Amino acid sequence: MKANACANSGMESGDYGPEPFVVDLGRRARCNTDYRRALWTGEHLQITLMCIPVGGDIGLERHENLDQLIVVEEGCAVIQMGREKETPQCRHRVESGYALVVPACTWHNVVSAGRTPLKLYTVYAPPKHPSGVVQHTKRDADT
Repeated sequence: MKANACANSGMESGDYGPEPFVVDLGRRARCNTDYRRALWTGEHLQITLMCIPVGGDIGLERHENLDQLIVVEEGCAVIQMGREKETPQCRHRVESGYALVVPACTWHNVVSAGRTPLKLYTVYAPPKHPSGVVQHTKRDADT
């Protein structure tokens, strides 16, 4: 990515939902520097961008009533998923271009395991976070 590729990326804008929206989602994810930023929120679906610092993670979690798609755009991650909290059945190292499908009721965690921050976008169906949410750090997200 060129040094100025993120100039005028529109990252200062809020949530574009629920209006029709066309976006270079990979570019927006790579330019994002916030831990979590809701990009588009509709009635049945939400797209968020995430930037997880080196060594950081999303924390082991499970969503009861939603499916999730996570797409890695930049960086490297170790992911774990499974039905049982203590014994994940799936553990993989992934990099740019990989997608993870997390069915409802599945425990999962994503750890930034590269030398640069992990840039990804995630699609929740139905939405998980309040429309327009911006959390600059994981600490912001946890409070």
